[in-house]
Amino acid sequence: MAALVCHNLTKTYGRGALAETALAGVTIRFRAGECCMLLGPSGSGKTTFLSIVGCLLSPTGGTVEMEGLPIDYTKKGRLTRLRRKQIGFVFQHAQLLPFLSVFENLSIVGRNAGLTGKETKGRIHSLLEQLGIARYSHRKPDDLSGGQRQRVSIARAVLHRPRIILADEPTAALDWENGQSATKLLVEQAHNDGALLIVVSHDTRLVPLFDRTLHLESGQLRSA
Repeated sequence: MAALVCHNLTKTYGRGALAETALAGVTIRFRAGECCMLLGPSGSGKTTFLSIVGCLLSPTGGTVEMEGLPIDYTKKGRLTRLRRKQIGFVFQHAQLLPFLSVFENLSIVGRNAGLTGKETKGRIHSLLEQLGIARYSHRKPDDLSGGQRQRVSIARAVLHRPRIILADEPTAALDWENGQSATKLLVEQAHNDGALLIVVSHDTRLVPLFDRTLHLESGQLRSA
């Protein structure tokens, strides 16, 4: 069974003469355990695509199936449950809660996914060690650099071992060495857990780390 299937997926912003097409009939199948890199120029629809398959944005037309089940974008409660338990998302900007510590930001993910406190604590410590930021676990996001915050957001995305991991420019705030290490962590986590990973990036040096490379331009998807 495919992890994710999109059929004739479209997204249009605005109406009439002002309408802009972000996705123009995207059809694609992703396997569980597959790590894909999504390339394309700015404004090509990459973030829109991730937002739709990540249940953050509704499509204008077409269908999306997750592990054989169609996603009903009208059921907001079900979308929330899917995001909490089956999807991990790394945003372009970390989007951490500023009034909580790093540990507390990550603990929320574990609690929402139904993990025990012991499981959550163990996974937090392990991930922060791997990302080189364990000593910052009790700091607030405003006390961290942009790169450190982004590494926390990567930990947040994989903490609950989701079936689908989506990352939108996850290395933009990181130098090459840390960006490569963070990407390797995402790839290893996906392979170990049999999860689908889709990463949007402009850094083509990362291409060898992935199983498949795709290219999105003018709302249409093709193999790179």
